[in-house]
Amino acid sequence: MGLIWWQSYMAIFALCAFKTTCLDTFIAAVYEHAVIIHPEHLRPFSQEEALNLMNKNMDILEQAIISAAKQGAHIIVTPEYGISGFISNRLKIYPFLEDVPHPMVNWTPCTDHNRFGNTPVQGRLSCMARNNSIYVVANMVDRKTCDPTVSKCPSNGYYQYNTNVVYDSEGKLVARYYKEDQFDTPFETELVTFDTTFGKFGILTGFDILFHDPAVTLVEKLKVDTIVLPVAWMNNLPYLYPTAFHAAWAMGMRVNLLVANIHNTVSQMTGSGIYAPDSPKVYYMDMNSENGTLLLSQLDSHPKLSPPVNWSSYANSIEPFSTEQEEFKASILFDKFTFKELINDTGNYTVCQNTLCCYLSYKMSEKRTDEVYVLGAFDGLHIAEGEYYIQICTLLKCLTTMLETCGRPVENASTVFDMFSLSGTFDSQHVFPEMLLSGLQIAPGEFEVLNDGRIVNENGTSGPVLMVTLFGRQYEKNKPTNASIDLGSALLMRIITMVFVLYSSIW
Repeated sequence: MGLIWWQSYMAIFALCAFKTTCLDTFIAAVYEHAVIIHPEHLRPFSQEEALNLMNKNMDILEQAIISAAKQGAHIIVTPEYGISGFISNRLKIYPFLEDVPHPMVNWTPCTDHNRFGNTPVQGRLSCMARNNSIYVVANMVDRKTCDPTVSKCPSNGYYQYNTNVVYDSEGKLVARYYKEDQFDTPFETELVTFDTTFGKFGILTGFDILFHDPAVTLVEKLKVDTIVLPVAWMNNLPYLYPTAFHAAWAMGMRVNLLVANIHNTVSQMTGSGIYAPDSPKVYYMDMNSENGTLLLSQLDSHPKLSPPVNWSSYANSIEPFSTEQEEFKASILFDKFTFKELINDTGNYTVCQNTLCCYLSYKMSEKRTDEVYVLGAFDGLHIAEGEYYIQICTLLKCLTTMLETCGRPVENASTVFDMFSLSGTFDSQHVFPEMLLSGLQIAPGEFEVLNDGRIVNENGTSGPVLMVTLFGRQYEKNKPTNASIDLGSALLMRIITMVFVLYSSIW
């Protein structure tokens, strides 16, 4: 650990000494891109057609990069699949591939475009960074030759990787990260960082953020200040809703997080943001527009961190609240929760499942007869987008007054809470606090996380509440599995979710 820290310190010191003084703050940008998808995307493409499509997307990304640079941004993050669009078939994706070398080769594609063969995408991205003096994070697809006679080598003789690339403000390739996904998986989970004069950055893609490696290791062992996260993230209510979950993750991991999502309302993909450990700085979620959006905000290069939270301290110190309310079971994203209905406008409730007990104290402004709220607990293996163990305590509005609808997607509510306090006997210290208000709005500054593990609101909510959740991850229980959902599974999950929404609407 000491050697890693020293090497990182010396690298940043040398970078600052060579370029300029280190910056205490920087301006970050993320671009939510309404990706252009070819109307005949299900058929194979020629290389010329593939490049034409990618150039159309890069035309849009370039304008966002120019705009961000003019507004003083030091770095911009663009989405997963933001250049190629969605192509899940490895044969059809082949015309979109380029060979992305290791950054150790010291290469600036903008000024040396023929060094590694035909690399028009990398050349253009490099020039966007160089011409605008800004770091550019983008997602593309890499290819690496291999011997087809070797057992792990695909039959076409290429490994194909979903890849993030980073170019510095001079256009030099400084980072390359392979996501584990539907094409080929790196032999070892990659831990990729890059140093700047405004902090140390780590790279993830999509659902990587849900797993210990690489996400937690980047923060806790490699000590990054900021995570960049290109995603194609679906709006999975309630607790995997992108803006709410990403804000919670930044707070729980005590790190800056830059998230750029695809904007595709047909697939219910939207939700980008710039998040700091203390609060979301700026975020965007809009299912009524078909346009992309550029977000900018100033961040601390090295976030000022509050003391770590002991997430089970309070819950382990009290006796269970005594209520005669009966428990019932219902599913959220295929997880079977244990629930109790909140039957009065004020109360204290306990719900337990396995080793997790959740404690809620609350007061509603009014107990409405047309809305039902519940306290729920889940402690077990989640299997909806990869397999991983979770512990969740949640205060949740049900879709209708029928208890069997609890856990189905809900977007609007009418009940305001004068106060709430939610906590749980979590086995892990990796817990992420979330809150959603009516209209799917996150609530910066409307709750406080106490050092003893309670998420509280003492002054009343500004709007009706959809959800308050403590999302805990039990990394030590993980089964060996790919760190990320593949696109095919993602689209299947989107279809299933949309069926849930359609089914729910008939109630």
